[in-house]
Amino acid sequence: MSRISDLLRQLRATDEALAADLEREVAALADRRAFGLNFERHVPEVVELPGRKVRKGDKVRVLPLRCEVPTKAHEKLWQVVKIDRASGTPTASLEALDRSDASKTTAAVDGLVVVAEFRDPIYPGLVSTGKVERGGNKPFHTVINAENYHALQVLLFTHRSKVDAIYIDPPYNTGAKDWKYNNDYVEGDDLYRHSKWLAFMERRLLLAKELLNPYDSVLIVTIDEKEYLRLGLLLEQVFPEAKVQMVTSSIKPSGSQRSGEFSRVEEYIFFVMLGTSGPSSHATDMLRDGAIPEPQAAMVTWHGLRRRGSTDWRRSHRPNGFYPLHVSELDGTLVSVGEPLPPDAHRSAHHPPNGTFAVWPLDPRGEEGRWQVSPDRLREQLAAGTAALRSANRDTGSGSVVYLKGGDLSRIASGELKVVGLEPDGRVRVTGANSNSRRPKTMWLMDSHDASAHGTALLTRFVPDRRFPFPKSLYAVEDSLRFFVGEKPEAVIIDYFSGSGTTTHAVMRLNKQDGGRRRSICITNNEVAAAEQRSLRGGGLRPGDPKWEQRGICEYITKPRIQAAITGRTPDGQPIKGDYKFTDEFPMADGLEENVGFFTLTYEAPLRVASNREFARIAPLLWLRAGSCGRQIDDISKGWDVADTYGVLAELDHTEDFLKAVAENDDARIVYIVTDEDRLFESVSQELPDQVEPVRLYEAYLRNFEIESGRGAL
Repeated sequence: MSRISDLLRQLRATDEALAADLEREVAALADRRAFGLNFERHVPEVVELPGRKVRKGDKVRVLPLRCEVPTKAHEKLWQVVKIDRASGTPTASLEALDRSDASKTTAAVDGLVVVAEFRDPIYPGLVSTGKVERGGNKPFHTVINAENYHALQVLLFTHRSKVDAIYIDPPYNTGAKDWKYNNDYVEGDDLYRHSKWLAFMERRLLLAKELLNPYDSVLIVTIDEKEYLRLGLLLEQVFPEAKVQMVTSSIKPSGSQRSGEFSRVEEYIFFVMLGTSGPSSHATDMLRDGAIPEPQAAMVTWHGLRRRGSTDWRRSHRPNGFYPLHVSELDGTLVSVGEPLPPDAHRSAHHPPNGTFAVWPLDPRGEEGRWQVSPDRLREQLAAGTAALRSANRDTGSGSVVYLKGGDLSRIASGELKVVGLEPDGRVRVTGANSNSRRPKTMWLMDSHDASAHGTALLTRFVPDRRFPFPKSLYAVEDSLRFFVGEKPEAVIIDYFSGSGTTTHAVMRLNKQDGGRRRSICITNNEVAAAEQRSLRGGGLRPGDPKWEQRGICEYITKPRIQAAITGRTPDGQPIKGDYKFTDEFPMADGLEENVGFFTLTYEAPLRVASNREFARIAPLLWLRAGSCGRQIDDISKGWDVADTYGVLAELDHTEDFLKAVAENDDARIVYIVTDEDRLFESVSQELPDQVEPVRLYEAYLRNFEIESGRGAL
């Protein structure tokens, strides 16, 4: 209705009588509401793109002067009709975008910010802003600094129908300055506050639905009492084919005061289960009644074999613990365990058996450490499935092994734990001999879910002296996901309201507990907190300035937190103090053996993309679609390239060499072929191995985003 009102206002400027007739008909229709959840769609949403270069034809806003507070006048939309670069300062000629407004003006180009309405087509790219590699050959987690609606459109190109779980903690619409609609904070006295929130959520849920695997996946949404009723109805409407359940979870036992109301201790979690998806059983029912064992009582803990986090971890402390593991060059499996090297022997003097390479107990800096058990003990545990190789890096000579310690070995030997099978990497899968696992209940009373102790206080350990409002308990997110991806070691998990990065942190911990290779995609914007904006503006800064952007959520909180979780070091290089609790207890300073890549979303010109002039910006999308594993192909100047899991053929003159390289790569799953010719594309596709998917560039890319541009008008 709000969009119709806008159109009627424009029509009144040219045909007042017709506009009046239409208004009467619209009013009559408005009185006949359909059954169900009704709300104003508030089309279109508008997002500012402060990093985007201003071009002729762009929609823009005129920025306030430095040290000036933005007003409603700065919300006006203009169109760039000409850019004059003859003078020293480029100047843009602007016309009001509203057709009923004939005003024109000029402004310095550096005083403009490009905006995008959600019905406008976008042609996105990604620019790398860093990475952390500590996980060997494991796939990379991805962190994207972007407006989440456009980032979800990107993921429709890379992950449509391939996502196992989406976990989101959206704005709760409290009436405080906790979220923006069209660049304005939504205040508590806004008459359209609820319908704006619903429109905001619906657009993103419709995109999320297309990302989820329709046969077996879950959407998890947390919310409080302000919007849980409306959210429940919205989820039923967007996902009519799904099972939807709401769980009540205690997250603050001390209570949050509500004036004149009961003190609240809980929030709500909606689980939208698609296809065959459903929660797995667990060692606790989450209600903690006395009949149920403690969490994870029927589980084992896999420990890292390399000695760490102590004063006696070096090779020199126990020379017999420094021995090689021989790994197959062909498939990366563990072939044999070598003997300890003499204390004075250099590891380069060791010659592994033919067809293998050696890995050693090296710390992330390459210093020589030691394994925690003897070679004979390790051989026995490998044969029994109570130890396994997790990763091996031929270039660095480092490797990672997990094993069970004496307590868990004794529980298996005594029959307390029962071996029920093997994992893909050869480790035993165990369960409680008495089958104590239970289905979780819809009321959760877990000490580990206290957001104050295990959200706010925990985050402070990783990024000291940096504040983020209301982070989730790490263990609450971990538990929510475990019910659905605990038995999916290769799962893809997305969080498009990522905030401080708790979901990525939780997925990395799940991987450590069972040796999984799950990968997360975390989307967060770089919004600066409202209170801090005032001081930054007072210092003459505004969005887009480097010092402003440094204080945004992504740059100041999310990236440093995830990097600290992996490295075990705070942003200033100090070891993180304290231990993880509950399911898997170990020092936070040990870090996590994972890889992560950081990116910022960009907005490209379609003609430059189609003519192959923006490959560097499109390259990360191709890597993401291929599984975000191993090397990314950044340069195709030689006409083609093949990396760990995919290849790109840019010049068809090199087809023979390209096809040969793809055939020799057993891990290749997708190739991108740059051509405008249907016949040539089909010809190359027919020569590919059966397991390799062909994708045509840039036709598939352009078509995806042209189709998706129409969604913003819904």
